[in-house]
Amino acid sequence: MFRSIAEDVKSAFDYGNMLVKLIIINIGVFVVTALMNAFLPEIYTSNILPYLALPGELNVLLYRPWTLLTHMFLHQGMWHLIGNMITLFWFGNIAGDLLGDRKILPVYLLGGLMGALFYIVSYQLLPQIGIYALGASAACLAIVFTAVATAPDYVVHLILVGPVRIKYIGLFIFFLDIIGTAGNSNTGGHLAHIGGMLFGFLFVWLLRNGTDISSWFYIQNKPKRKPVSRLKVAHKAEILNGKKSQENRTGLSNRVDEILEKIKSKGYSSLTDEEKEVLYQASKE
Repeated sequence: MFRSIAEDVKSAFDYGNMLVKLIIINIGVFVVTALMNAFLPEIYTSNILPYLALPGELNVLLYRPWTLLTHMFLHQGMWHLIGNMITLFWFGNIAGDLLGDRKILPVYLLGGLMGALFYIVSYQLLPQIGIYALGASAACLAIVFTAVATAPDYVVHLILVGPVRIKYIGLFIFFLDIIGTAGNSNTGGHLAHIGGMLFGFLFVWLLRNGTDISSWFYIQNKPKRKPVSRLKVAHKAEILNGKKSQENRTGLSNRVDEILEKIKSKGYSSLTDEEKEVLYQASKE
């Protein structure tokens, strides 16, 4: 049975998109850490967790820089994990459909780092901030607000509520974290959440202004330059094909803009199969 489960997980990881991979990693880390906490609580709490969670003290962080990454894959309890993974799956699919699967990992990691920055700064300035931070909430909320900033009028259907535009869901989450910063419980965590949210907006704003910071995560090998002859013969067919290719790219860009406007006004569910295919093809370019 366990071998079959392992094969299913491996298959899902190998063939799933980045969203599936992130969820599998988070669940896997939770299973391992939860087992250690259950059977070796003193060892885990004293000798393992401090080297995985993000410390607020700069002199400790200096010797544990990897915690900037590891803390965003930890969870404190089953409900913490479930809430984050449902949020990640729900809004990650929306963001992936709109912007492409290649944007998911950069937004998750950079959003988590922005949340870490907000926590570290708050630890230096505010009293009663916990000495460690852990959780994927800031990273997940970066995904949420990337979707919200991209298509605020995208409609989802909530149980017992009905159709709701995601901008109102985002506003409600933001409101909860704002009032959470005024309490004495997890103030640093709420500030980290706000950092993740702000990164989502920043990412989309930069994208709309021509800067795609997610491209830095995917380094493409540039082909070696071939010696260029001083005498270049340009064939008419090559020129016409180049012009045609440029026209096709321009037409695709205009078509994507029209589809995004339709999503904003009527929601993703209003798209035809042909329009969804156009978005999918554009996300691969």
